[in-house]
Amino acid sequence: MLVRLLALLAVTSAALLPPVPARADDNLRCGNRLVSVGDGKDKVVALCGEPTSVSFEGVRGGYRYPYWPYDYSYIGPAYIELPVELWTYNLGSHKLLRKLRFVGDELVDIWTDGYGY
Repeated sequence: MLVRLLALLAVTSAALLPPVPARADDNLRCGNRLVSVGDGKDKVVALCGEPTSVSFEGVRGGYRYPYWPYDYSYIGPAYIELPVELWTYNLGSHKLLRKLRFVGDELVDIWTDGYGY
């Protein structure tokens, strides 16, 4: 009897919780292949092909901490600049445009735009 009561309580409490929204903008599906944030440019091109357009947005600077095993002349972090590129994939007039932002070689952002052409 106690087991049935606990099972009923678990089911009713799960039904009262709000649903967790899916984050569709974190991934890009190219056919049956999936590209995610954190992937490199080479993987995106291999899975989805060449983008419709590529635009250069600027340069993002930051510090990098190299970890070369035998370089004892290095002291402190190095300031580096990474190019920021915006890739656009046009999937057709009945689908939304997909925009991908790369900082250096890493995919950092995926979002949708208006309908394709």
